[in-house]
Amino acid sequence: MPFVRIGILIGLLLPMLLQAREPLKIVVLGDSISAAYGMNIEQGWVHLWAQSLQDRARVINASISGETTAGGLARLPALLNTHEPDLVIIELGGNDGLRGYPVSQLKRNLSEMITLSQNAGAQVGLIPMKIPPNYGAAYTEKFFQAFTQVANDHSVTLLPFFLENVAPAPALMQADGIHPKAGAQALLLQALEPVLSDMVRVNLEITQ
Repeated sequence: MPFVRIGILIGLLLPMLLQAREPLKIVVLGDSISAAYGMNIEQGWVHLWAQSLQDRARVINASISGETTAGGLARLPALLNTHEPDLVIIELGGNDGLRGYPVSQLKRNLSEMITLSQNAGAQVGLIPMKIPPNYGAAYTEKFFQAFTQVANDHSVTLLPFFLENVAPAPALMQADGIHPKAGAQALLLQALEPVLSDMVRVNLEITQ
């Protein structure tokens, strides 16, 4: 009889144990910088990060070259419904800035993406972007500060600007001067990795 009871107990606990071991689900919603523009997708920083996580997490790279915050916002509900992520990393806004879109629109779209993700039960990380001063210093500064303001407003993690040490180095950039080369992808991940690792660790503790 004791063996029967143990067998029943194992049968009851096994689904819970298996569920606890399920990897985190992470969605990266980005533009060409995260979509590995100009190279194989396996060379991009998102894929490198996914490899480093091994079986702890499954990373869905939902990045599209040329994507704006409006495009990301339009696609996000379906991504949340399909993947039910524990963590959403937003790397969008660069194309908004390059096109001179209003900063108020940038902030509104980022805010709505964060709210949608949080309402779906996901933690959010926001990667800020900087742009060249094509539209003047005032616009450039307001654009960059918008990411900090949105992150503070919604109490989400603001990651580092991961092109800080890459964009100024021509040897690390493609001919267009906008997209990093394959050889720079590890540097992009290196800039983000401490914060990303902490977010993954916290989420794993929550799901255990």
